[in-house]
Amino acid sequence: MEKLRVFSVKIPEKVYKELILRVPEGERSNFVRDAIMEKLEKTPKPDKILELENRVSRVESELSEIKKYLADLELLTYGREKANPHTFCIDELDHKIVDYLLHYKGATTPELAEYLKTNRWLVLNRLRRIEKTSRKQLGKPIVKYYAGEKSGKKKAWWINEEISEV
Repeated sequence: MEKLRVFSVKIPEKVYKELILRVPEGERSNFVRDAIMEKLEKTPKPDKILELENRVSRVESELSEIKKYLADLELLTYGREKANPHTFCIDELDHKIVDYLLHYKGATTPELAEYLKTNRWLVLNRLRRIEKTSRKQLGKPIVKYYAGEKSGKKKAWWINEEISEV
């Protein structure tokens, strides 16, 4: 048997009286020790929880990577999995950007900045974040940047209508 250590604990008077009634005098130490051991066995170790969280996170990132590769190979279809572009918005500014893109089908960052009366770099960063999070979750971005000319616009952002449910 392991070396035993002395451990004192304060308990309510009511619990103490109950312990005296139910457990014989020579067995109280063993009873308390067993109760603590039983409770410790049910309580997960913090390092195990952290390890499990890390494993789940790793699995999620690997799954999103696999989805991305399948989407690139066009093996993953989006017919049933259309996404709402607003799910990738974090605030009102993002919602306005997506609304504008949905209405006009595409826009340049200066157009969006003028419409929103804000800095075009802020708009650009928001569009990049929406693109990145949607690519991570869906395998394909919900908004895409196209540097060439499309519908009379050059260097503009476009809603990916192939996976957009709106």
